[in-house]
Amino acid sequence: QVDLVESGGGLVHAGDSLRLSCTASGRTASSTNMGWFRQAPGREREFLGGITWSGDNTVYGDSVKGRLTIPRDNAKNTIYLQMNNVKPEDTAVYYCAAQSLSGSAWLPIRHKYEIWGQGTQVTVSS
Repeated sequence: QVDLVESGGGLVHAGDSLRLSCTASGRTASSTNMGWFRQAPGREREFLGGITWSGDNTVYGDSVKGRLTIPRDNAKNTIYLQMNNVKPEDTAVYYCAAQSLSGSAWLPIRHKYEIWGQGTQVTVSS
């Protein structure tokens, strides 16, 4: 079993950079693929990006491509969400998630993630 804890949310200003952390704990934490999603009020949960357990492959969602990177530090069992030039429409609850599948093909598929963090609110002011 893997547990996920996100941190780093809060209020940011448009144009600033956003950095979130997601730390996994548990016996297999370092061997899981992980991803970031977000959900705004009244909208479906949206895939932002994912990274394989080895860190060799990343996949990004179209809405944030070019503004987002997902560094991974397996020594710390932590992945990060680094988003540049945030916009008011980036306001949402941000979630990290873990999947036990290998390879990058399943990273964008929401229902293939077995474990979710509690979410962290990000509000972008204009």
